[in-house]
Amino acid sequence: MKLAGAGMRIAIVEDNEALAHAIAYRLRDRGHAADVLHDGHDADRFLAREGADLVVLDINLPGLDGLGVLRALRARGDGTPVILLTARSDIADRVDGLDSGADDYLVKPFEMDELEARIRALSRRRDLDYGTREPLGTLEYDRAARQVLAGGEALNIPRRELAVLECLLERRGRIVSKAQLTDHVYGVGADVDDTAVEPHVSRLRRRLSGHGVSIKTARGLGYMLETTP
Repeated sequence: MKLAGAGMRIAIVEDNEALAHAIAYRLRDRGHAADVLHDGHDADRFLAREGADLVVLDINLPGLDGLGVLRALRARGDGTPVILLTARSDIADRVDGLDSGADDYLVKPFEMDELEARIRALSRRRDLDYGTREPLGTLEYDRAARQVLAGGEALNIPRRELAVLECLLERRGRIVSKAQLTDHVYGVGADVDDTAVEPHVSRLRRRLSGHGVSIKTARGLGYMLETTP
């Protein structure tokens, strides 16, 4: 079974390492990139710098607690969907979390199937709210459908190449390091060498050739997306 919105980048912020990695394993198996973080301050910095399509956020974290992470996210004007993980007795925390901008919550212990169902629901909601098309040379990028269109027809671009394109597109005109691309495609903490993105970049470059889109290599630094009208 594939989740709706497959291919999302999901941040898992949970200090129970076994649970965090179990969630990450399940989501990666469903075709997502999963970033795993165990500390509230680390999570806040990561979300401010890298962002995510959805956040699974435990309330009880070392450093900055989950509600602090959530409030900082919303204070930046970031509307990324957030699912809170709470203990059964933390009713007040759940109320505070929803009042602070959480989209949903799950009470521990929970079934992975239920977490996936909550993610599907939030993904559908996000796609309804995020239905814009962005010019990309002579192409268009449909954010809601996560497709590259040529004359209204979708190009066949594999998921990991599409993730590379999205990362470069978010930072259009700026150099993106191989490490940043690897984190975006495979998730922070994945046991993957930075060179793993090189074939994805190479194939994507060939697919976009002739469409006014180029991926420049900055030797020793990374890659940069450039477009012409």
